[in-house]
Amino acid sequence: MKKLADKVAIITGASKGLGKAMALALGAEGARLFLVSRNLAQLQATAAEARALGAETEVCPADITDEAQVRRVEAAATDRFGKVQILINNAGMNIRKAVTDFTLTEWRQVQDTNLTSVFLLCRAFVPHMRGQGYGRILNMTSIMSHVALPGRTAYAASKSALLGFTRALALELAPEKITVNGISPGPFATEMNAPLMQNQELSREFISKIPLARWGKVEEVGQLAVYLCSEDAGFITGTDILIDGGWTAQ
Repeated sequence: MKKLADKVAIITGASKGLGKAMALALGAEGARLFLVSRNLAQLQATAAEARALGAETEVCPADITDEAQVRRVEAAATDRFGKVQILINNAGMNIRKAVTDFTLTEWRQVQDTNLTSVFLLCRAFVPHMRGQGYGRILNMTSIMSHVALPGRTAYAASKSALLGFTRALALELAPEKITVNGISPGPFATEMNAPLMQNQELSREFISKIPLARWGKVEEVGQLAVYLCSEDAGFITGTDILIDGGWTAQ
């Protein structure tokens, strides 16, 4: 029996990186996937890989910072699959610059993508998850929820707020047996981190801060997500799982 057989999972930012890795990992364990991203072509590519694994998969291009589009995602997902059991809020962005160089538009763009979208999606899908005696919400936080780096003010602010949101929502939904947890990745080999990885000096600097001395593999986050969404993790809620090669243990 697959760990997530027939569970319906909504995954945002599923077109690439960690979102794609989690989609493929959940799909391989029997989850029925509803994948959301702004990039339709990349989303369709992820869906094709998931279907090759045997996962029933639907895609929905959308900007999840927009309330009306989130409502459209809600309607499309529930029309297609009915009840929803899993929501993975993975979509995110980072703008790296000094705080004095930020425009208000850029600041709001980071907050809306990393935090407001999670509120909109939880508000939309929690009512569909209630009453089943099971539910899983995963929010992609970050090691920047726990530590900081220069030039990450907007990102660290959004992810720290997301961690607080995660803990409060976990308490709110505990009576429904819906667990809410964060996953805080450290440096992973994703498209978002490509500029750092392609700069040999910066890449060496990052790796020097990681006790395990390597970039994380996206598949490792995929398997963690499978565990947290499974019945085996039913007693884990309101916490944040650091998967960072030991970065924050220092």
